[in-house]
Amino acid sequence: MSGFEFIFSLFGLILGLALAEGLGGLSRALKASHRVRIGWPTALLGLFVSCDVVTFWMYGWSLRDLLPLSWPVLFGGFIVTAIYFVAASLVFPDDPEAWADLNAHFDKQRRLVLGGILLCNVALIVTTIALVGTAWIGGLRTIVVTWSFFPVAALAIWAKDRRVVCACLIWLIATYPLSAVWH
Repeated sequence: MSGFEFIFSLFGLILGLALAEGLGGLSRALKASHRVRIGWPTALLGLFVSCDVVTFWMYGWSLRDLLPLSWPVLFGGFIVTAIYFVAASLVFPDDPEAWADLNAHFDKQRRLVLGGILLCNVALIVTTIALVGTAWIGGLRTIVVTWSFFPVAALAIWAKDRRVVCACLIWLIATYPLSAVWH
């Protein structure tokens, strides 16, 4: 077993659990949808968190040859993946039927969820720069797909108008398929 396989067995497990937690929350909400309105904000937040977890997993794979097996890498990776798990678990309430409208739950939790995801992405960028350097930083694609994440996510955290938050989430979600087709 390589060092990366050892490291990623932990990261992959927690990231997989984060996805399962998000999907479990979605399925509980869908089962209760005859009594609870899910709403676009919650759906967008769940999709955004799922896309970001998968993207983090992909970044982990792309950095596999550069990640040393060390305490800082293992513990730092644990902290980041734990934040992803907690963020995913906050998207949907444990008991959707306790809420008449999940938009109220969204309003209560979105700052924690988005703040956690923003923190994970800051850690990812810092780690990538430490391992790869800064040659990849320039270019229109990187500015649009990577660097727009930070101000848009910050705006989504601090905006008071739910429509602004939803617009930010739509932009953030759109960058994932955009990054897949824009090389």
